Amino acid sequence: MYSPSIQKLIDLFSKFPTVGPRTAARFVFYLIKMPEDKFNELMTSIKSIKTTTRLCPSCFNPFEASGENNLCPICSNNARDKSLLCVVEKEADLNSIENTKKYKGLYFVLGGTVNLRKDKKDIRIEELKEKIRGSDFQEIIIATNPTPEGESTSLFLERELKDFGIKTTRLGRGLPVGGELEYADPDTLESALETRK
Repeated sequence: MYSPSIQKLIDLFSKFPTVGPRTAARFVFYLIKMPEDKFNELMTSIKSIKTTTRLCPSCFNPFEASGENNLCPICSNNARDKSLLCVVEKEADLNSIENTKKYKGLYFVLGGTVNLRKDKKDIRIEELKEKIRGSDFQEIIIATNPTPEGESTSLFLERELKDFGIKTTRLGRGLPVGGELEYADPDTLESALETRK
């Protein structure tokens, strides 16, 4: 049995996605052994992320705000193709696609997937519709993960966006079923983008 302070930190780390109690305990004991200067550097970084980072009001991707720029670097870049919108589940998926350097359009982060057992409002569907209403998009790429939840979300989005009359495509196959975009290599993602349908 761990001391209350150690157990509390294990419980907090266990709330992180994909982190169970054993991994959380490893994190805690790593922190205990960490040199004080490195520990302080980590704590400063954790604190600063809450004060320097904000969500882009257009695509909902977090970015480091500076000055009066309210949009992230992607949304504020006039060289981006404003006729293309790529809809992703989470920020890591956006980053994975962006790292291919093959996609030059805009993005929208849903913030999750449609949960068949819960209310569909878990994702930013109304915000997505609002973004599309005030745009000149000619194609919307639904880039959800090839998981059961991702497939359900994709079908839900196709139904919800049908009335806009904009061409809607999905990533081509080449991504493993049950996999996550975040872990796909750039070549696989590039192929999936090029063979979207």
